[in-house]
Amino acid sequence: MATATVERTDDDRADPAPPAPWHPLTRLAFRFTVAYLGLFCLWMAQITFVFTGVLAPLLPPEAVAWQIGALGPVSGWVGTHILGVDAELRMNGSGDQAAIWIQCGLVLTLAIAVTVIWSVLDRRRRAYPRAASWFLTALRLCVGGQLLFYGFVKLIPTQMPEPALTTLLTQVGDLSPMAMLWNQVGSAPAYEMALGLAEVLAGLLLFWPRTATLGAMLGVISMAQVFLLNLTFGVPVKMLSGHLLLMSLVLLVPQARRLLNFLVLERTAEPARQPALFASARANRRAAMVQVGLGLWIAAGCVLIAVQNWRDYGGGVAKPELYGIWEVTEYTVDGDPLPPLRTDEVRWQRLIIDTGSAAYQRMDDTLVPVAADTDPAAPTLSLTVPGGEPEAAPAPYAVLVVERPAPDRLVLRGEVDGTATTVTMTRTDLDGFALRGTGFRWVQNTPYLG
Repeated sequence: MATATVERTDDDRADPAPPAPWHPLTRLAFRFTVAYLGLFCLWMAQITFVFTGVLAPLLPPEAVAWQIGALGPVSGWVGTHILGVDAELRMNGSGDQAAIWIQCGLVLTLAIAVTVIWSVLDRRRRAYPRAASWFLTALRLCVGGQLLFYGFVKLIPTQMPEPALTTLLTQVGDLSPMAMLWNQVGSAPAYEMALGLAEVLAGLLLFWPRTATLGAMLGVISMAQVFLLNLTFGVPVKMLSGHLLLMSLVLLVPQARRLLNFLVLERTAEPARQPALFASARANRRAAMVQVGLGLWIAAGCVLIAVQNWRDYGGGVAKPELYGIWEVTEYTVDGDPLPPLRTDEVRWQRLIIDTGSAAYQRMDDTLVPVAADTDPAAPTLSLTVPGGEPEAAPAPYAVLVVERPAPDRLVLRGEVDGTATTVTMTRTDLDGFALRGTGFRWVQNTPYLG
């Protein structure tokens, strides 16, 4: 009796052989890595936030850090009663607060406990090939999402904006290292966009299994630079950037031998393949399509956030009518002109009206931030010094009628700090500042150092 021969295809082929046993230390390291980095990604709210994709702009601002905020009372109690430090959580943009480091320590402690329990309950298991495939895939998507998140806010340059007008009047020695870094990058938008392009490219490559190794390598380079800058310029994102660098390195662990053979030892290297999620090739192809779709979903959300930031406080915001640095040429109080003495505590030296901010500069070069409110119909300019009782709106420091005899001349008449005042000003040419006026040149016979 004839029997039919059934040929098995890649779509239904099972694993050819049981996996080789791992070294006990390898198994222990794997359990801890899964526990710690898995918990870290779930706890660090920003990592999970990007997976909301195009829905992200619709969420409240606190959604980007809700897990950290929810644990604020816990870290505060631990800081006060166990560590004896002030660990009040402040939502001020710093990711390296004592409260957040304490929360990270709690994540580490929980990961160690999970590792111990896992090792006891699963001590007979000799290898975790399938679990490693799923873990590395999840980790790869988390790293890719963060690279897209940070990359697009540089590619659409809003993370490091153009130096503010008040910065042009600030001595270099008065800038913090972080402010120096931010203004250095912000003063060269093309450089910032190039940094963002590298991060975006790394992120996109990580969402396609075929290019994931290349994406991880580019991610290591990008995050190593970011982590080093955060360390050396005092940027309070050291925890997150350091972990993203660590995760990128973990992604390359399965390819370490191949990379060593190809890049260093000059030996033949096998193709770099991402660990398969399923035994079926068809299922793996579908999984790859899902990952690519997820990457596009996250990229679309990051683009929406970056564009919204550009319109809200970036280069897309319309400049105010009185935008510029206005040099005071005459300052009159009660009809008497005040000479430009550096010891004068009343006279202004300059008025600065910027996009979203304003300040006046005293004769001793002190810059006083103010809130500027203009009424073009009147036309009037009101200046309010922030501070005072939070329950009551502060009274305006100055209410002035605006006269503009020429585009670059301004006359303000009214009251400043309760005194009748007239201020005559001329607008400074911003290209006169070396940071703004020194353009790109292919031919430079001497270096321009100031």
